[in-house]
Amino acid sequence: MDYLIKNGRIADKNGCYEADLIIKNGKITYVGDGLDATGAEVIDASGCYVLPGFIDTHTHFDLDTGSAVTADDFITGSRAAIMGGTTTVLDFATQDRDGSLMEALELWHDKAKGSNCNYGFHMAIARWDKGVEAEMEDMTREGVTSYKMYMVYDALRVDDGSLYCALKAAKKQNAIIGVHCENWDTLLKIAQEVKAKGILGPEGHPLSRPNDIEAEAVARYMRIARLADAPAYVVHLSTREGLEEAMRARKRGQEVYLETCPQYLLLDDERYKEPDGAKYVMSPPLRTPEDNKALLAACASGDIDTIGTDHCSFTMAQKLAAKDFSQIPNGGAGVRWRGELMYTYGVLAGRMNMQRFSALMSGNAAAVFGLEGRGRIAKDFAADIVIWDGSITRTISDTDGEHNCDNSPFAGFEVKGGAREVFLNGELVVSNGKLIGEHRGKYIRRKGHNKIR
Repeated sequence: MDYLIKNGRIADKNGCYEADLIIKNGKITYVGDGLDATGAEVIDASGCYVLPGFIDTHTHFDLDTGSAVTADDFITGSRAAIMGGTTTVLDFATQDRDGSLMEALELWHDKAKGSNCNYGFHMAIARWDKGVEAEMEDMTREGVTSYKMYMVYDALRVDDGSLYCALKAAKKQNAIIGVHCENWDTLLKIAQEVKAKGILGPEGHPLSRPNDIEAEAVARYMRIARLADAPAYVVHLSTREGLEEAMRARKRGQEVYLETCPQYLLLDDERYKEPDGAKYVMSPPLRTPEDNKALLAACASGDIDTIGTDHCSFTMAQKLAAKDFSQIPNGGAGVRWRGELMYTYGVLAGRMNMQRFSALMSGNAAAVFGLEGRGRIAKDFAADIVIWDGSITRTISDTDGEHNCDNSPFAGFEVKGGAREVFLNGELVVSNGKLIGEHRGKYIRRKGHNKIR
């Protein structure tokens, strides 16, 4: 089926303007004024924005932490994603300590079968040695051009020397490494001190991971990346201090990219005192209103490059079964509402324009992570497209997100705007806010990393 989208206002990272477009054979074939296409189905986008499909840089579907399995697998997580206008997720294929990268990739390909949106994988490296280094060439051939390494969690963290070597090896592949930046040894000691004071509930979680825990790790990562002469990508940045350390690195001339999430822009640590405070236990934890303000300003200015969600959902039963805050499964459901939240509290609040919104939601991620032919509304680009209706209003609830989790950290938020239609690889899969095409997602083989500044 060919489509002609008329009367919409296109917004991508390169500009905002009125134009029609034609979709044919899964691609955008024409963009211009007054277009016509014999035999094409006409979609009237009057009063709406026409946006490149959103790209979520950070999801964890079907993740087994060893003590709990996420509520959402690829079917339910991708259903929530596509309903919110996210046409591609970048999930984390995670290497076992004694396993290979290829084994992890094959496992995650199996998990992703039947996805409702497109997907790619960051490869999470849990062990560094010559064998893993050699596998990076295999990953490049398989279309995996980004990695993740952890400074936290006993089953995943790597030492600084391994991070240095991995950064150098990734650069040779034109790949990029994202790092979860927290000082693990110190936070464990602080957590012991917090519990020794009798603070066992969710309110102890942010106390055990103060801002400097992240800031120190960001600063260390920046210096290691400088020594390796490699680009650095910080995942889920949550603090003003961490932002400052990254900006210092940029001023030194380093190539640095920053990701944050809606929870670090719109929620603060007072939430842990609420009756359902366990809902908000995630890592990094929610921070202060001052941190929210600093990160929102960085999104608007362009200092922050991408908005992911870190969707890692657990049921309230899973969270409430823990004996203390340190054992609560970390994570929350976020993949469904990213667009509405950023549009309402970013664009409509006057913090950013639609061009910036589109860059944060799609364009920058496509460039940084090598999603060639995506992230823009342009001739010959893939027809992953969202028709965004700004007149839609709703109040987010715990259970209306299309995911398989019984809670949402954004429950109660009033939002405006929504994905009225979504095209995936040129096929209309969401129409008038209803999912009409299931399991249409495909694996996206990515090219190498591209600079965006």
